[in-house]
Amino acid sequence: MTYKISNDRLCVNRKIAPNLSVDEFFSLVKSLGLNKVEIRNDMKSGSVTDGLGGEKIRDLARQYSLLIETINAVYPFNLLTDEVLEKTRGLLNDARETGAKALVLCPLNDGSDISNEQTVAALKTLAPLFAEYGVQGLVEPLGFPQSSLRSAALAQQLIKQAGAPFKIVLDTFHHHLYEGAEQDFAGGVDVNNIGLVHLSGVTDTRPTAALTDEERIMLSAEDLLKSRQQVQRLEEMGYTGIYAFEPFSSVMDAWSEEDIAREIRTSIDYLNH
Repeated sequence: MTYKISNDRLCVNRKIAPNLSVDEFFSLVKSLGLNKVEIRNDMKSGSVTDGLGGEKIRDLARQYSLLIETINAVYPFNLLTDEVLEKTRGLLNDARETGAKALVLCPLNDGSDISNEQTVAALKTLAPLFAEYGVQGLVEPLGFPQSSLRSAALAQQLIKQAGAPFKIVLDTFHHHLYEGAEQDFAGGVDVNNIGLVHLSGVTDTRPTAALTDEERIMLSAEDLLKSRQQVQRLEEMGYTGIYAFEPFSSVMDAWSEEDIAREIRTSIDYLNH
């Protein structure tokens, strides 16, 4: 049996449209019959709102009948310096002003060792801050060999240990990169504590450990991440949440609006057949 993912469970991350303004991006998503987006703090403008201010982004989302699911991302959430805390407050304020429901938290990814205790302490510090702003926290394990938090199951355990009302982002690329990911699922990843799933595809045949964000494109039958199969398993396990397309490759710098629309349509079609 193939589980069909309805359009109201699909979301588009702004990373796919590096050259479009927020208005153009929202308009494109709307034209595809979708109603959910993720916005980011690492676009060319250097700001979540492209300098337009949160109120304007909220108005645009309302104009196009879109929900802003998340802002990506606080980094590194588990090395909680004063600077990171200040950045987190700024992004929480952006979330509150734009109407974004959640803020994504990414772990340190430079090969440095961060203990589980440090991560728990960071989560304990962040939880009341997120509550103050009325924003959901989403922890995204990164599967890169140098990442300080690679496991979805461990991320869920540490969130529980911290007593934080956070969920995780499960990313099909990072799932593929982490060699213990299948064991995670066998041991029990709780789908009720997955707040979002990120989808991308990889066709590059280099060794898994050598893959980077640059290899992340959209979905196809040649996808080595097997994102479609990962989605089907999540559905079988009872996941009822949102799937967001999040490709990263620089090839998208050359994509026109028509290219972006085609790639999204093709990916949705592949996902559902």
